[in-house]
Amino acid sequence: MSGSNSSARDAALAAEPLTLTVHRVEAPDLGAAAARGSTRRGRLMMLLILAVCAAPVVASYLTYYVIRPHLRTTNYGTLIQPTRGLPDAVLHRLDGTPVPARSLRGQWLLVAVGPAACDSACQRRLYTQRQLREMLGAARDRVDKVWLVSDGAPVAPALQAALAAQPPVTVLRIDPKVLSAWLAPAPGQALQDHLYIVDPMGEWMMRMPAHPDPMRMKADLDRLLRASASWDVPKR
Repeated sequence: MSGSNSSARDAALAAEPLTLTVHRVEAPDLGAAAARGSTRRGRLMMLLILAVCAAPVVASYLTYYVIRPHLRTTNYGTLIQPTRGLPDAVLHRLDGTPVPARSLRGQWLLVAVGPAACDSACQRRLYTQRQLREMLGAARDRVDKVWLVSDGAPVAPALQAALAAQPPVTVLRIDPKVLSAWLAPAPGQALQDHLYIVDPMGEWMMRMPAHPDPMRMKADLDRLLRASASWDVPKR
C-alpha cells in the first residue's frame, strides 16, 4: 500500500509544470557613485586649502603658548603676558603726516620712547637700538627701529639727521596718554628707561631692563627670530 501511495505522489509531481521565479536586479547607479566621490574629493581639497591658510596662525599660537613658556626660564627681558596690541590710534611723523598705528604691523619692532628733548641717556638708548639691530646679521631686515616721541616739542636737527641715516629710525609722535595705556615700565622705572619689543602682529611682548646688556638682549632677539622663522619674513 505504501508503495502505491509513493508512486501516486511521484506521478502527481511529474504532472505539475515547473515554474521559475525571476527577480529583478537593479543595475548599479554609477553616476551617483561618481558624484559622491567627486563631493568627497572636493571636501578634502577644501580642508587642505583651509589647513594651508591656517598654518601661519597655528604657528603664531605655538610661538605664544608653547615656545614662550620655555623661554621664561632663560630670557633676559621681561615677557609681557598677556601681550598688549598696538593702540587703535593715529600717530604723526615729525612733519605732521598722520600714520595709523596699525601700519607698524608686519615687522618685529625695537621701540624706544621719550620726549623730543632727547638727553644723553636717550641718545645712548637710540645708539643701543641701532647697534642691536645690526648685531642680528642676516635677520636684521626683520626688525624695524621705532622712536615714539611723547610730546610736541621740536627734535634737534642734528638728531633728526642721525636718525635718518640708513637704515633710518621710524620717528613718530604719540599722545602720552595713548602711550602709557599701551606700554608700562618696570616698578621704580620711568617709561623712557626701557627698550620694548613688539612682534609682527603688533603685540607688545617683551620689555628690556633699564641700562641693558646688549649681548643678552641680542640673545633674546635671536631666540624670538628663530622661533618665528617659519611664518615671519621681512615685509617692509
